[in-house]
Amino acid sequence: MASNSSKAVPEAKEALNKFKYEVAGEIGVPLSHGYNGNLTSYQNGSIGGYMVKKMIEAQEKQMAGK
Repeated sequence: MASNSSKAVPEAKEALNKFKYEVAGEIGVPLSHGYNGNLTSYQNGSIGGYMVKKMIEAQEKQMAGK
């Protein structure tokens, strides 16, 4: 399903990928371009979870008019 939406908006895929690397850097996960099989499930989950948290915070601010 995600691949369909990224085909519909190619810029979204690129922006989310950039955001993923920014978040990984912020939380100290050594994410590299390409293969990341050396990372634990916890590390990978932390990246996704923090991305969602930041997106929710941004949406809440926007809805509050800030």
